[in-house]
Amino acid sequence: MSSHQARQIQSSRVGIIGAGISGIAAAKQLSHYAPVVLEATGSIGGVWKHCSFRSTKLQTPRCDFEFSDYPWPERDNSSFPTHLEILDYLHSYATHFDVLKYVKFNSRVVEIRYVGPYDISPDINKGEYGALLTGHPIWEVAVATSDSKTFEWYAFELLVVCIGKYGDIPKVPNFPPNKGEQVFMGKIMHSIDYSKLDQEATRKLLKGKKVAVVGYRKSAIDLATECAEVNQGSLNFSIKGLTKGCSETFFAFSSLLWKAVSKFIESYLVWKLPLVKYGLKPEHPFEEDYASCQMAILPENFFPEANKGKIQFKRASKWWFWSGGLEFEDKTRLEADVVLLATGFDGEKKLRSILPEPFSSLIVDSSGLMPLYRGTIHPLIPNMAFVGYIESVSNLHTAELRCRWLSRLTDGLFKLPSIEKMREHAGKELEVMKKTTRFFKKHCISTFSINHSDEICTEMGWKAWRKNNWFLEAFTPYNSQDYAEQN
Repeated sequence: MSSHQARQIQSSRVGIIGAGISGIAAAKQLSHYAPVVLEATGSIGGVWKHCSFRSTKLQTPRCDFEFSDYPWPERDNSSFPTHLEILDYLHSYATHFDVLKYVKFNSRVVEIRYVGPYDISPDINKGEYGALLTGHPIWEVAVATSDSKTFEWYAFELLVVCIGKYGDIPKVPNFPPNKGEQVFMGKIMHSIDYSKLDQEATRKLLKGKKVAVVGYRKSAIDLATECAEVNQGSLNFSIKGLTKGCSETFFAFSSLLWKAVSKFIESYLVWKLPLVKYGLKPEHPFEEDYASCQMAILPENFFPEANKGKIQFKRASKWWFWSGGLEFEDKTRLEADVVLLATGFDGEKKLRSILPEPFSSLIVDSSGLMPLYRGTIHPLIPNMAFVGYIESVSNLHTAELRCRWLSRLTDGLFKLPSIEKMREHAGKELEVMKKTTRFFKKHCISTFSINHSDEICTEMGWKAWRKNNWFLEAFTPYNSQDYAEQN
């Protein structure tokens, strides 16, 4: 890489990495700074563009997944939008608010350098975080473009990271010696690579083949259904929890009543769905799935295909390859020609790959989670914000609200607490997550998302109560339009 003196650096006050839901929301809220949005691919949309299958749909009705100032067309339509409809909605939003002019497509970030003052200490427990805009660059970013053999360099006072936890770097299990991918004689493909196939390539991959799908979350369920519709396959995956959806209004109840509601939902699902028949009834309560954002909306044909024998199930915590397919801890074997891995992504590794030391080592704390204040500011990483790393029942809503909060913080309309207090606050939220689910590392705030939004509103100087009267406040659920801009 060229020396600092030889580099031509383009300077801007605000830089944004990623043009998915969070990146577009950040660009809109920070548009008065004319941000530079660095998008690695040729389109906006993030995981909705690059990690979706033909069967992928939103997990909530469209009215629960919209920007506060840009309602869906036919927002009262109770159906769940497809990933293509979501991409159309996002593109319409970006066009309406003239955000696309800030996006530099096919601009992949390959390195980030810290060029701020070097008198900071990563071990600091007290003191102030400081202003997000300092009047001089804090970060330099190297970008690889599709039409140049050299890197382009940018300098920013504030860098907003919106590349998310999903996509880009697949998470692949570790296998015992001589039992890994190299011994399998068939085809192995991760879901991220499968999502890039067109319909003809998908048919060619699956038709007439014995297919195993490994995983238990939404991607595995969608993949299993697609494979079954294409081919008579044998499909393998364990499932931790299935549900038809739920409203945030449950959390107006007390903890005891919530447990009763959870039990009722579990009983209903066991009655409504053939979970026991197929050995899919989770061993943990429904409330833990809700608290970890692990609920999955089933494709319409999922159980009908299972009833036809096109989807078979195998629950196993340990598995590995043999030459003809998969082997499990109970010594049983499954023959397969194709193995599709819906085993998730390594979001932490993705972040570490571009952040410099010592900040790369500070990304997660001893709990394995990012200690983000208001889900956005890492107390030990200066002049950098993260959007899209904490999950909720409506990631678009929380992304927009945090970006609005970030914009006002950047404008200097309020100040952050001390570094010590921000770390304490992040720690308290972690303790709440630990008490509500064993799957707390999903970093989901669904059990206290309304309180989370209330605190953000209060810090911005807004009213925490978003309804027009106490009756609506007490008895109607919140939606994105309740958080519309206040004049």
